[in-house]
Amino acid sequence: MQDINTKLRAIPKVDECLRRLESHSQLDHIPLMQKTYAIRNYLQSLRQRLLADDPCPELGKGEAHFTQGLVGYVLSSDKPRFQRVVNGSGVIIHTNMGRSLLPQITVDMLANAAKWYSNLEFDLKTGKRGSRYSHVEDLICLITGAEAALVVNNNAAAVLIVLETLAKQREVIVSRGQLVEIGGSFRIPEVMERSGAKLVEVGATNRTHLRDYEIAINERTGALLRVHCSNYRIVGFTKEVSNEELVALGHQHSLPVIEDLGSGCFVDLKQFGLEHEPTVQEVVKSGVDVITFSGDKLLGGPQAGIILGKKTYIEKIKRNPLNRALRIDKFTLAALESVLRLYRDEERAFQLIPTLAMIADPLESLASKAEVCIAALKQSGLSGCRFQVVDSYARVGGGAMPEQSLASKAVAFTPDCMGLVEFEKQLRGRAIPIIGRIENRQLLIDMRTIQEDEISLVVQAIFEICSGVVNEREGLWGNIKRV
Repeated sequence: MQDINTKLRAIPKVDECLRRLESHSQLDHIPLMQKTYAIRNYLQSLRQRLLADDPCPELGKGEAHFTQGLVGYVLSSDKPRFQRVVNGSGVIIHTNMGRSLLPQITVDMLANAAKWYSNLEFDLKTGKRGSRYSHVEDLICLITGAEAALVVNNNAAAVLIVLETLAKQREVIVSRGQLVEIGGSFRIPEVMERSGAKLVEVGATNRTHLRDYEIAINERTGALLRVHCSNYRIVGFTKEVSNEELVALGHQHSLPVIEDLGSGCFVDLKQFGLEHEPTVQEVVKSGVDVITFSGDKLLGGPQAGIILGKKTYIEKIKRNPLNRALRIDKFTLAALESVLRLYRDEERAFQLIPTLAMIADPLESLASKAEVCIAALKQSGLSGCRFQVVDSYARVGGGAMPEQSLASKAVAFTPDCMGLVEFEKQLRGRAIPIIGRIENRQLLIDMRTIQEDEISLVVQAIFEICSGVVNEREGLWGNIKRV
């Protein structure tokens, strides 16, 4: 205990730490407030470690060693928490890494929305206040064939406002096998409860028949709900009621049929070896009254919840006071409009929307990227790490197509200079973190989710981690590209 007390007394005061940092010019750009905050956190962490029987060797190696550790901590504390990463995981729509990448044309639109005033809610023809939704509603209807549309801030919000508008204090019938939970513990039953609607489950987990819905309908029924199971599959002895059957039943009883489509897709992806995912256009054509889906998954746009369908229902939803709380801002509008405009030409959409381009990227192209990476690694003179091109698989991600994979190519690394876990950790610790996946005792960087201008970042990171030095050969790192 005496030794711990001695070490606790050896921890310098905040003012002393500030004095020691005065000679370190690399900290000059950091405000005093941030330095002081970081120092206090650092000193507190040392106290907690000592009290937990951690010897804290940095306290016993002299002032210079202590100050060096403090400088590193202060620099680290000043880094933005939100930062770019390189996605080498092979998961295209990676929820934890920001989901869909946006097209360059969308990035330019976002810059304009940020830098300049806009006609967000200003009608340029009349000179009076306009509707922000008018910027995208016509486009959505043009692409999907829907009568009307509305956009809110995400799909959970879309489901909430639809149910609150059309079925508050009433019963909503849904198949038991469709009561999904997605990331972040978002559960359909809980959203229904918050909306004021009462859930009525019908059928069994694996089989639901039309008669199950028919038996459940009564004077308290407000709607029939269908939830597309985009993030899991029930296989084997199964039965689902088709959209057309459910629509006919709903209309027979003057009940709206609502479908939460989840990911939502405007194009058929079967041509790339994936199973058929119902497109929004197909669901609209089936007669479903109200459809909701996400903007930042298979659509390849910004986070948004898109609501479309029959005009009579959409207009009611627009008038709901909740719409004010859930409305999208100018950045979402600018981004969504620019992405929707690309869908007017499917070929152009596949070329320019990164999510679609990565899904469509042929295996030969991925192999070419992998070989470019291998050639650059050899040119760098890398030692201490073995590497090779391997067959891999990628995932669409974002809760879509859970059982399906896309053939891919990856560069597999086997470090000899350190353990595999430490190697992966150091890649994550880069100024621009690089995220791969450990598989078969190798670290894989999947080429389906690596952009061409990111190959140089991967090569430089691998070289510097394995050599232990920062390489300044900008000519090498800056010129890695496919011929």
